Amino acid sequence: MDIFKIIDDFQRIDGDAAGRLEYATRRHFMSKIGSKLATVAVPTVFASIVNKAFAQSATAIEVLNYALTLEYLEDEFYKAGNAAANLIPASDKAIFAQIGKHETQHVAFLVKALGAKAIKKPTFDFQYGGAFGDVFTNYKTFVTVSSALEDTGVRAYKGQATALKADPQILEYALQVHSVEARHAAVVRRLAATVTANPAMKGWITGKEGAVPAIYAGEENMTQGGVNLKGLASKSDAAVTEAFDEPLTKAAVLAIAGPFIKA
Repeated sequence: MDIFKIIDDFQRIDGDAAGRLEYATRRHFMSKIGSKLATVAVPTVFASIVNKAFAQSATAIEVLNYALTLEYLEDEFYKAGNAAANLIPASDKAIFAQIGKHETQHVAFLVKALGAKAIKKPTFDFQYGGAFGDVFTNYKTFVTVSSALEDTGVRAYKGQATALKADPQILEYALQVHSVEARHAAVVRRLAATVTANPAMKGWITGKEGAVPAIYAGEENMTQGGVNLKGLASKSDAAVTEAFDEPLTKAAVLAIAGPFIKA
């Protein structure tokens, strides 16, 4: 579903570019709900759709609260990072400010949709039990954690897609959030390649490479749709794995994210 402008050259971003990105993430959603609703707050419209579709669905509530937990985590992470003095260099501030705005919108979507059934925001430990003790004072650590969170979020959304297959409309909106998270991941991975002096790191994932092995487990998969693609069109194994992303189960995601959650 092609709903956003490709931003593969999004290595650096100025204020104007940030505005265009923000516009792109909303364009398709607003066109779908029609011009008469264009002036209504988006979270309210989304909530109306979700509440009608899933008023009695325990599965949907569980999936949406799972997504909300991850969005709370990302939203609070970027709020803290963007507020930290002398952390993000001027050249990259607009990127993380924009990503932060998106995460805040995602939280608003889900909280409004779930209403009284929304879980409360947890307390987070962004130092990950001491593993990332300088996350808000060392830009390299901050970008590394950002990349890990975004890559986890992309795979987490994908892993829950089948749980929403009974309602294509809700699944469509979930995929719109998923695609924005994927764009975040690509941009941050490129920043990380520069900051960590790792030119091999790209906007996409090669095999199961990554700073946190659990996040990339299974990404080396060579079989898609029951077909083993090894050697297809003389492509390398690395090229094949780069062309596909793999889902993460809920259990795997919670194991990864668990140390970030204090209560």
